[in-house]
Amino acid sequence: MIAGLLVILTLIVIRYTDRRTPLPEVITLPDGAMAATFTYGPDWYAVVTTDDRILIFNRETGKLAQTIQIKP
Repeated sequence: MIAGLLVILTLIVIRYTDRRTPLPEVITLPDGAMAATFTYGPDWYAVVTTDDRILIFNRETGKLAQTIQIKP
């Protein structure tokens, strides 16, 4: 049972150390936009702004791919 636990812990450590860095080094937002929250996927990341927009960026290029206006 102890060996099984060690194997599971080892796999967890390997899985989390093998991940890509979730945060880009620099995010350039459009003029006047202020970030409220941040999330990411395998090939994109998104910033929700304080003016109710979701800005979706390409993870590899860092370029803005899509803007979605949030309606209250």
